[in-house]
Amino acid sequence: MRQSHIQLFTKTAVLSAAVAGVMMLSGCGKKQEAVTLNIGFQKYGVLPILKERGTLETSLKEQGVNVKWVEFPAGPQLLEGLNVGSVSFGEAGEAPPIFAQAANSNLVYVANQPEAPKAEALIVQKDSNIQSVQDLKGKRVALNKGSNVHYLLLKVLEANNLKLSDIEVVYLPPSDARAAFERGAVDAWVIWDPFFAAAEHQIGARVIATGENIVSNHQFYLADRKFAEANPQIIEAVVNELNLTTEWVSAHQDEAAKLLEKPTGLAFDVLKTSISRMGFGVKPLTPEVAQKQQQVADAFYGQQLIPAKLNIQSAIIAK
Repeated sequence: MRQSHIQLFTKTAVLSAAVAGVMMLSGCGKKQEAVTLNIGFQKYGVLPILKERGTLETSLKEQGVNVKWVEFPAGPQLLEGLNVGSVSFGEAGEAPPIFAQAANSNLVYVANQPEAPKAEALIVQKDSNIQSVQDLKGKRVALNKGSNVHYLLLKVLEANNLKLSDIEVVYLPPSDARAAFERGAVDAWVIWDPFFAAAEHQIGARVIATGENIVSNHQFYLADRKFAEANPQIIEAVVNELNLTTEWVSAHQDEAAKLLEKPTGLAFDVLKTSISRMGFGVKPLTPEVAQKQQQVADAFYGQQLIPAKLNIQSAIIAK
């Protein structure tokens, strides 16, 4: 149904509005020294590493800007927070901002990490008789509906002359999908890091296909439009610190993995594998990246996951 994801986004945003007042961005108008930048982050990724290192606070202090970190369980909830004003900046994969834009969220894309196609995959149990994508015919495949891997599955099937109707799709969030995968309730699982790496290390999951040569799998940095337009120098400083952080992570992958062990609860080897598959570098969006994101949005519209066609370019601030 086209409306389901959008209704969920809108309802949650309304319920979150009561909480938003306590966390609202303060003083972003007249007095620059009073600005507080509320950043939404998840347990895994570049933003929590930036938080742990504390370099953003040092950089923004020179502009009289305070930083407050607000944790969210996943991208959709983070962007709901952005929509109601509890945060002004955050990170998500390709899918959540598409659903947020379809629900008329006032977000803008400000930057992205390079492609990380190896960070998501279609996996099976190590003793499965499934050896190729063609073997998926008639099989049960788990995935998180409307996520980056939903798009990956569409493209993997398309590349092998298959359709969604050739398999049985089981929509489950990662934790439930992992449980179903382990007990054999589903035959395959399409998933992203660090869940992908955890399945490899912990239960010996076998890869049938990654996103390599099939999809982009970008991570996007997004902001509230009003905040971004009123504070371009702050956004620029954040993007610069994110870029420096990914450069540090690329050169210090062991240290980065150790930084994330406690907040994620994941083992060092799982995190090391996940980090090695990241896209390193954070840059403002190019027309090429925007066009690839448009292709994801068009595919979701074609699958009736969003109610209308989107124009990704309209969610990018003109330079």
